[in-house]
Amino acid sequence: MSHGSRTSNIASAKRRWFFRACALLLGLLPFVLVEGACVIFGWGTPSTFEDPFVGFDDVRPLFVLNDDSSEYFVPKSRRRFFAEESFPVQKKPNTFRIFCLGGSTVQGRPFSTPTAFSTWLKIRLETTEPDKNWEVANCGGISYASYRLIPILKECLNYQPNLFILCTGHNEFLEERTYGHIKHVPQLFAAPRKTISKLRSYQLVRQVLVPDSPQQKPKLSVDSNPLLDYHNGIKAYHRDENWRAGVIQHYESNLQIMLAIAHKARVPVLLMKPCSNLSDSPPFKSEHRGGFSAEEQKTWNTLMQQARSHYKDNMPAAVSKLQQAIELDPLYASTHYALGKTYETLGERKLAKAAFLQARELDVCPLRIISPMEQAIESVVMETGTPFLDLHALLESECPDNILGDFLLVDHVHPSFRGHQLVADAIAKIMERQGWHEPHQELDSEVPGAYLKHFESLENTYFQKGRQTLENLRLWTQGRAEGPDIETRKTNTTTDE
Repeated sequence: MSHGSRTSNIASAKRRWFFRACALLLGLLPFVLVEGACVIFGWGTPSTFEDPFVGFDDVRPLFVLNDDSSEYFVPKSRRRFFAEESFPVQKKPNTFRIFCLGGSTVQGRPFSTPTAFSTWLKIRLETTEPDKNWEVANCGGISYASYRLIPILKECLNYQPNLFILCTGHNEFLEERTYGHIKHVPQLFAAPRKTISKLRSYQLVRQVLVPDSPQQKPKLSVDSNPLLDYHNGIKAYHRDENWRAGVIQHYESNLQIMLAIAHKARVPVLLMKPCSNLSDSPPFKSEHRGGFSAEEQKTWNTLMQQARSHYKDNMPAAVSKLQQAIELDPLYASTHYALGKTYETLGERKLAKAAFLQARELDVCPLRIISPMEQAIESVVMETGTPFLDLHALLESECPDNILGDFLLVDHVHPSFRGHQLVADAIAKIMERQGWHEPHQELDSEVPGAYLKHFESLENTYFQKGRQTLENLRLWTQGRAEGPDIETRKTNTTTDE
């Protein structure tokens, strides 16, 4: 073929691709014009501010006015779930007002707000930038999941916030609720659907053809009603993959809703990933896989007994037996935890951590955030550019073996006093990077003394009460609460027909 012919063929091919590209662009032009019109005229605005999964029988404010209307405070009617907290109605000039939202980790359990990160943060801010008036309100609710924080965040917008600090994820499996009215999208199509759903034109068509039906949403009681508040409550937990998927989807939706609400109000949010005890917190409930036969159970029991017999003298042999037991039933959470402890003894930290994480994921009673929810946090942070603090990574980096356990946690999720102080210090650094805080560097050296002074001001009864709460919390996680028996409960969700 001559050089001229080759040149002609190349030119012809380029023209064909050019015309094809033009045809494609012309085909997409109507969609681009429709999307542009929706943006200009405000059509198809996503209804991101309402929870499509659940509703409530009633919503009561967290804060009420005192007698002379000078202060907002948490009333006694809410003290079962929230600690004492207050702030002035009139916001003074040069005041930076922070609201900390979340569950018991935010509140500072098993103690309370005087040793929670919110208090240490206020002390640090006042110490290093004393020329500004700092207000830090703790809105951590015991057993409060993310869906219960949405009304609180909406309420706090009325109080002139400068910043929301949000830490939630451990309480998502505590309450009974159903997701039968939500259509679950297969994982293969979840990401494309998520992208398309951001288009205004998609939302407009959806609102016209498939309007929301709030009457179908389950309704929850005014306050949290955890299954573990009932005696033998842990018996109510069984492996349910459909419910688990619904909880995960609901959690990510709640994060998106709260960030969207705050963004519209132009109030920044610092989102924090909760921390959880991996090395010193066994799964709260394990169940064998479906179809586990009596013969398989007998073999599994033998393997576990053989593994235990090797713990003192032959750990590699114990690892082998535990691995065989896991091959027989990969869904039994406690076996993975036992394998993790064995690897930990052998100094195999990476293998130990992987086993501990698998034990957490397979826990039939998930009282710690699970990996898909952690991934949801990271996804939302990437999509929105929200300032982010990974509490688990922060505290884990301080642990001698780089696996988070009792070194900085007092139980399965709650940080120690030192843990809360480390969280406060990390928050202050992020606030400085974001321009919300301008510390006088020469005052940093005074922070430890300020922490110590506050700590020493607390009465002995405060620590005694906290230790008793910790013991009660351990019984609670075992299903040994003093409430009515779980078999006598009535579901706390209703669905309007």
